[in-house]
Amino acid sequence: QVQLVESGGGLVQPGGSLRLSCAASRIINSIYTMGWYRQAPGKQRELVATVTSGGITNYADSVKGRFTISRDNAKNTMSLQMNSLKPEDTAVYYCNVEPSTVRRALGDVWGQGTQVTVSS
Repeated sequence: QVQLVESGGGLVQPGGSLRLSCAASRIINSIYTMGWYRQAPGKQRELVATVTSGGITNYADSVKGRFTISRDNAKNTMSLQMNSLKPEDTAVYYCNVEPSTVRRALGDVWGQGTQVTVSS
């Protein structure tokens, strides 16, 4: 059964940092590319960053240079280090498999997400 558990969100001032964590069930094989997504109120969910099984990373332009994605294949976990946070980073953050074809093959299951609020 697919399970994804995100944690680490919270309230932070602009310019601050947070580190998000994702724990995935074993059915999500370490060969899959994983990604962090976010959804702000009234907006579509967007892909923020991805990391392949071999550690190759990719970032949305809006977070490039500020966020760092990483994974531990042995532990089936993934992290997102977020620095220099801006109010526009406020959203619920989710982790999941990329691309969507693989995600759908696994049942398109999403975790509860973790809320990140950037505000003074």
